Amino acid sequence: MSNPKPMPPKAEVQLDLNEADTITCQECGNASFIQSFFLKKISALMSPTGKEAIVPVQVFSCGNCGTVPSKMLEGTGLGQES
Repeated sequence: MSNPKPMPPKAEVQLDLNEADTITCQECGNASFIQSFFLKKISALMSPTGKEAIVPVQVFSCGNCGTVPSKMLEGTGLGQES
């Protein structure tokens, strides 16, 4: 049996968060967000278990005005999607 080739060490990526864009609320300009959840009700006919289910969808909402950034809603079936 042959020995597998050793994997080369992974290069460490240096990330400077000073260079990253800060996301701000589109409504009030606040940069602080909190975890929020939307709850989706899945009918028994659509559920893989055959039973009605409640599914949480985690998003982040503005800590000041509560607005959920529109980008957070893409693909969730919630609200207006562009």
